[in-house]
Amino acid sequence: MAPLKVHGSPMSTATQRVLVCLYEKDLDFEFVPVNMGTGDHKKEPFISRNPFGQVPAFEDGDLTLFESRAITQYIAHTNADKGTQLLIMEDPIPKKMAIMSVWMEVEAHQFDRSTSKLAWEVVFKPMFGMTTDTAAVSEEEAKLNKILDVYEARLAQSKYIGGDSFSLADMHHLPNLGYLMETPYKSYFESRPHVSAWCKDILARPAWAKVKAMKA
Repeated sequence: MAPLKVHGSPMSTATQRVLVCLYEKDLDFEFVPVNMGTGDHKKEPFISRNPFGQVPAFEDGDLTLFESRAITQYIAHTNADKGTQLLIMEDPIPKKMAIMSVWMEVEAHQFDRSTSKLAWEVVFKPMFGMTTDTAAVSEEEAKLNKILDVYEARLAQSKYIGGDSFSLADMHHLPNLGYLMETPYKSYFESRPHVSAWCKDILARPAWAKVKAMKA
């Protein structure tokens, strides 16, 4: 049986999202590094796997997928009996699954948009010797504070963002959260008690430690 393959960069938040999912599921896979510094993600053979030229790409036999959240959902559904149960499906009528899906959308369209821009300015630009745009930082700071106020209210009612158990909704937050918690912006998370407890919980997961080790 052909091994699962992930083509990407361990520094990429989208790649990290897929890697942590595979580790949560205790699945064997092959990691194929893509050198983004030399633009290999914009060239063949990678461009045949993801026509948008963005990491990661994922292979399972003759199936090739891109877009990290679609990949994690595929992994979670096709390996539901392995590793961590990342789906919330207890109800005969899947109301809990619907709630989890809502918060997966919140992560993708609210949290990720703001934290990705902030991480680009305060983590990646300095890494690449570029100048941080302070106006952009101020704008994203304001957005993030509003988002985290919503998260604090949600997490006062539920241990995890998607429900009472760890799920894809929480897992998808890990890459951007991991970067920002290594900056002064960790105070934004730590100043909200329920958000802080949630962050400590999910960032301490063994699967995430394995992804962090790949960045070293």
